[in-house]
Amino acid sequence: MKLYRSLCNVIKFRTHFDFGGREVAHWFPGHMAKGLKQMRASLKNVDCIIEIHDARLPFSGRNHMFQETLDVKPHLLVLNKMDLADLSNKQRILKELNKTGVKNVLFTDCLKQRDDNVKRLVPTVVEIIAKSNRFNREENRNYCLMVIGVPNVGKSSLINSVRRTYLKKGRASRVGGEPGITRAVLTKIQVCERPIMYLLDTPGVLPPKIESVETGMKLALCGTILDHLVGEDIIADYLLYSLNRLEKFSYVEKYNLQEPSDDIQHVLKRIAVKLRKTQRIKALTGATSPSLFQTTLQQRTISSEPSGKESLAKSSWTETAYFTVDKLHQDAPCTFRQCL
Repeated sequence: MKLYRSLCNVIKFRTHFDFGGREVAHWFPGHMAKGLKQMRASLKNVDCIIEIHDARLPFSGRNHMFQETLDVKPHLLVLNKMDLADLSNKQRILKELNKTGVKNVLFTDCLKQRDDNVKRLVPTVVEIIAKSNRFNREENRNYCLMVIGVPNVGKSSLINSVRRTYLKKGRASRVGGEPGITRAVLTKIQVCERPIMYLLDTPGVLPPKIESVETGMKLALCGTILDHLVGEDIIADYLLYSLNRLEKFSYVEKYNLQEPSDDIQHVLKRIAVKLRKTQRIKALTGATSPSLFQTTLQQRTISSEPSGKESLAKSSWTETAYFTVDKLHQDAPCTFRQCL
């Protein structure tokens, strides 16, 4: 009976997400414009472009402004954070990318100490360059690669991972869990001895105008856009809507809910209680006697981290729900990998 009631409630859940007339979040600060200009100026000294993107967004969110760069130099697309994505449809992803002209694709997990796919990067790049014309760099025995992509997809992490794999050295590029850590085109960073190979780290660059509100929401869910530009509560609500739409109800058991819910405030309240992110407040009931004060629990909306940059609304969800938020086809459902 309880199961039947839960299924009846699920049928009543939202079939579309109301963005409330919101406009697409725009984030194109000065360092992005400057970085893009520097990247274009450095192209003549580059043999190959390595574009890093989030494996959870294999089709949307890539910066179309890079296209002119990709048309001039050999290109390798690295879909990073594969450990957070559901790759059961990996072959279909490769097939769809191939239709758009992206033929060289590599899946990686750069935070893994030993990733076999990272080992494949150097020989793959050498093979791609060998099939192309190097023009003014034809006589150079060393290789110079430029790493590009939108913010917070793991560009610096890839450089550190390749360097760790081939040179057995520590990180040379600063990394972080939020967009905007790298703000300038850095000098060459050597990552391999045989052959001699250098990588150029670059700042993440978003297009000045994101194609749609939904694409912006997907980028926000993956940490590519700063939370406050979209709103932590909206991000959490969109994630809940997506989980319910895909019938991924693992969050019910994870946070001790009685049944799936379409009410983000109810779910956040349960998460706050589960994670003990609550505070006691006294609510005045109308009486003057202190003994008649009622003690209640209120959901804390303050940050769960001392830095104050990531609120409970998003952090408590994204720490436990990893997802692929792209569509292989217009009407095909995307899939989530729930980490429990």
